[in-house]
Amino acid sequence: MNGQDLFYALTQVAHNFGAVLVLASPLYPIVSGRLLLRNALWFALVGWSVQIISGLSFGLVSLHFYGQLPALHGVAIVALAIKVISALGACAFIIFSLREGAIRAGSRAILIWRVLTGLAIVALSSAAFLRWYS
Repeated sequence: MNGQDLFYALTQVAHNFGAVLVLASPLYPIVSGRLLLRNALWFALVGWSVQIISGLSFGLVSLHFYGQLPALHGVAIVALAIKVISALGACAFIIFSLREGAIRAGSRAILIWRVLTGLAIVALSSAAFLRWYS
């Protein structure tokens, strides 16, 4: 077994589970009607953190085994930028919501979940373009 393939596969597993969390965490409160779930914000933050760490790990595995980062250009660079902006934006939004207690405000709760769902959809959709064009 090739060590590089193993590290890529394990990184992909983590990335996939992070993707599940970033989308399921905001969708659950919307679908269930239980909008004031502070724990869902924490799950979403964990999911986005896993996405960021595993995304960086893809580059580090390439750097370690090939001595360079993956050669990305054109659409792949744009898709990666969208993913990074979405992830950082979602983390900042979640941290702000947790700090400010915004999740306690019923009228703002649905907005929080919709924004986080939108960011997850944008990031996960751009992942397909990143994968295809890299």
